[in-house]
Amino acid sequence: SICLLVSMVVAVAASWTTSVNARVEAVDIERQQSEQRVLALESELAAVQHELTRTRSILAWSEAYGIPADLASAIQQAAVEEGLEPELGFRLVRHESGFRQRAVSPLGAIGYTQLLPSTAKWLEPGLTDSQLYDRDTNLRLGFRYLKQMMDRYEDDARLALLAYNRGPAVVSARISRGEDPANGFANRVLGAAE
Repeated sequence: SICLLVSMVVAVAASWTTSVNARVEAVDIERQQSEQRVLALESELAAVQHELTRTRSILAWSEAYGIPADLASAIQQAAVEEGLEPELGFRLVRHESGFRQRAVSPLGAIGYTQLLPSTAKWLEPGLTDSQLYDRDTNLRLGFRYLKQMMDRYEDDARLALLAYNRGPAVVSARISRGEDPANGFANRVLGAAE
């Protein structure tokens, strides 16, 4: 009878342990699922906050430059994608084309960023002149070229803008001769003394 009692106690204890372990496992699974839901919600919140910040920025650019929000968005996006500070992108477009998509210079530079077709075709072989009037193409290639000049001149916006305007060979040649390559272009874009 003591053996029977011990067997019953062991069986009850085993059953209770199994039940407790099952409950602990269920709570653990529920905790893990809750943590996953929290992480997913935090990720969603971060995405919404990022989009809100981006939208506020676009509206601020739109207001500051008096341009439609879709153009402000395209300029900001192209600048960011090409690794260029958006402010520099906006200043360049304002100076080069006055935010006019179909602007053409007396030298044949085209669009928002006033790219010469030869420069654009060097950046993207096979490009046609008419494609330079496409907003996104023009912004992307103009900002890519300016970013290349920024890299070449170690993030010196003044020299990069001069090279963008005059060509890097002219700027580098003048610097190597000890001359100032300034022509007023960087001053007009940056709004600061050269």
